[in-house]
Amino acid sequence: MNSDLHTIVVGLTGQTGAGKTTVSRIFTEHDFMPIDADQVSREVVQPGMPCLNEIFDYFGECVRNPDGTLNRKVLAKIVFTDKRRLESLNSICYPFITEEIFRQINDFAAQGKRYILLDAPTLFESRASDFCDMIISVVASPEIRCARIMTRDAMTEQAARERMDSQLDEAFFIQHSDYVIHNNGNLEQLAELSGEVAEKAKLYLSK
Repeated sequence: MNSDLHTIVVGLTGQTGAGKTTVSRIFTEHDFMPIDADQVSREVVQPGMPCLNEIFDYFGECVRNPDGTLNRKVLAKIVFTDKRRLESLNSICYPFITEEIFRQINDFAAQGKRYILLDAPTLFESRASDFCDMIISVVASPEIRCARIMTRDAMTEQAARERMDSQLDEAFFIQHSDYVIHNNGNLEQLAELSGEVAEKAKLYLSK
């Protein structure tokens, strides 16, 4: 599909707290057009959207705020401690998210954009990896990730580790990626490495 559209889709994923957001920003500075799957996931659960209605039907009124919006904190507490329910949530949301991602890819292609970066924490789980020409993962040590999550999201260590444990492990990302960026250093090192990988990806995929 991507070759026909004369576009190249690079999937960017990785562990929570590994620094994927910074890597995504660096890639946009190297001519990649970003699609933020997290933003898409928020858009599909706006009030009145079919995806949100399905979530309410499955999880019940406990995840509905009085104004009809999604109570993300309650939902997160449910799914990050119960993998079965997390899988159920994913099965509800992924079709809607994938549809919107395809729409954005097609829009960029219609504009003649060459390089697209799909920034997706659940790239593999959602099967969005199937329509990527290359996959890049960002990983870091558990201790560093935990500290970053606690600072970033103002949560306890236990909550941070529960979120980490709900994800795929580092070995999976390494095994299923074309490039792996290890972010155990400072921001300057990450920016330099990310820029190098972005240019290598463009060179390789343009052959």
